[in-house]
Amino acid sequence: MCLDALQLTGRDRGHIVDVESPRCMLHAAVVDAFLAMRQNAAEAGIDLLPLSSFRDFGRQRRIWNEKYRGKRPVLDRSGRPVDMNRLAPEERVETILLWSALPGASRHHWGSDIDVVDGRVLASGYQAKLERQEFMRGGTFAALARWLAGNMRRYGFYRPYTRAGSGVQPEPWHLSFAPVARRALPSLTVELLASAIEGANIGGEAAILSSLPSIHQRYVQAVDMPPRMRSRWARLSRR
Repeated sequence: MCLDALQLTGRDRGHIVDVESPRCMLHAAVVDAFLAMRQNAAEAGIDLLPLSSFRDFGRQRRIWNEKYRGKRPVLDRSGRPVDMNRLAPEERVETILLWSALPGASRHHWGSDIDVVDGRVLASGYQAKLERQEFMRGGTFAALARWLAGNMRRYGFYRPYTRAGSGVQPEPWHLSFAPVARRALPSLTVELLASAIEGANIGGEAAILSSLPSIHQRYVQAVDMPPRMRSRWARLSRR
């Protein structure tokens, strides 16, 4: 389950398996656990659907650059749209980081992290926004949020982003597979991240590199750690 430097930063996908149903890309060690959880969810009337799974460095860079240049919507801490053209490079970087990872620093590179929704809702024609309100009481995905809270740990999954106020904002749709993620996180050092970013045509590169230690601490390391879990999937993390 250990990832090398290129896999940690999304520049190699040798650890990734293409899953046909549902269509997604996951770390080889995640596939069985996710499919088992999905089957359990189906028995409860929920179509656990991955909206986003593995994302390579190039895809993350494209998302980042489109936000940096104001070609893709960017939200502030309160979820309100931001006019990126009015911001200095340092401010653009900080604003994007609230909701999007740096290329090379995305947990989606590891294949352990998945953004999920309820496919039954999408089948009705609803377009998921991946906003907190959708997963709160009375929200479109409230039933999914409740089911996940009661069941995801049985399969080794948890939410890494639940804290408001600093760092990445809460993402109730974002699940992480503890046995892979808890080993990957300490390996993603400032030095490794800098080597992936330098000369990689990323918007705001100079601003990023000048404050990378702080960014690393606040947006990479300052996440929720896996809770204690009692399941055969969670025990993989101790091997």
